[in-house]
Amino acid sequence: MRIKRREPITDTNLLLIITVTIFVGMYALAMIVWGGGFLNPQQFLNIFNNNAHLIILSCGLTIVMIAGGIDISVGGLNLLVTLSCIVYLDDHSGSVIGAAGVALGVGLAFGLVQGVLISYLEMQPFIVTLAGMFFAKGVSTIIGGGPRTATNEAFLEIKNWTLRLPGIGSYGKAGNFVPAKIELGMIIALLVVAVIFIVLRWTRLGRNLYAIGGNSQSSLMLGINVKRTRFYSYFLCGLLAGIGGFVYLLHNGSGDPSNVAPIEMHAIAASIIGGSLLTGGVGNVVGTLLGVLSLKTITAIVVASGLTKPWWQSITTGAMLCFFIVLQSIVISRRGAGNAKLQFPPWLKFRRKKQPDE
Repeated sequence: MRIKRREPITDTNLLLIITVTIFVGMYALAMIVWGGGFLNPQQFLNIFNNNAHLIILSCGLTIVMIAGGIDISVGGLNLLVTLSCIVYLDDHSGSVIGAAGVALGVGLAFGLVQGVLISYLEMQPFIVTLAGMFFAKGVSTIIGGGPRTATNEAFLEIKNWTLRLPGIGSYGKAGNFVPAKIELGMIIALLVVAVIFIVLRWTRLGRNLYAIGGNSQSSLMLGINVKRTRFYSYFLCGLLAGIGGFVYLLHNGSGDPSNVAPIEMHAIAASIIGGSLLTGGVGNVVGTLLGVLSLKTITAIVVASGLTKPWWQSITTGAMLCFFIVLQSIVISRRGAGNAKLQFPPWLKFRRKKQPDE
């Protein structure tokens, strides 16, 4: 009888399993200890509704980090897209489809420029995207001029649309049943996660991203165009930042250049917690989704514990991020012990191109 050889668990799957375990355990503990809102399906769905834009931005960061890069311009780009769409809708009587086109155009323009500078001119990703962040925030201030709120009626109709889930919800104080609802942004975010998962899992581009993040020199020997693949990673990140900015507008309906939260830092943290290595070659958008949920769940737990001061949320987020960075260091050391090679999933099969003299 032939015994099938058991494949060793990959680094990507190992980190994903840890992320899933921690999130499920953390939320289950919150339901047992604090109960209340954690038992309400709507509160769980609100994590998606309120952070749909962050999920999309984090997916873009995951793609770049898998390829061994970094992009800290997504927060400024998110703001620029939001204000550009508001100005287009209100000041120029634009349509919702046109606003979506503006969002995609701005995101693609940033992705194109930064991708060329980093990939083909070989400039440092941190410096290029740092400049992009400052540029985006500066232009946002010029375009918006101050806090802006969308008033376009057609846009507000779409913004206020929700999908009610029959049979899922909670009972109010008056005893009436309140069905749970999800917003359009949540649907878009989940579709983005599904599409990026397919791209990374079943396309040549996805395999190439993992390869150049794992070892760019070996990727060249395999016949992979490293520069072009790296360019695609930043191009896709810019596209997703544009989509994320539009989704942010769908949820909040406003933008304020003077009150900018460090969204890019939260996106990077979510990607790391989700299992993306800063050194590249390892990552999964499903883990990234769970990373966002973990970040926001720990915030809800802190608030439920009575620690309502903002710094407690920062402390817990920092502690969680440090834990996962230490965890990643252990994974990296395991990879390097005994000259071990980067363990790709079984579906990632690369074939070296034969040279003419072979």
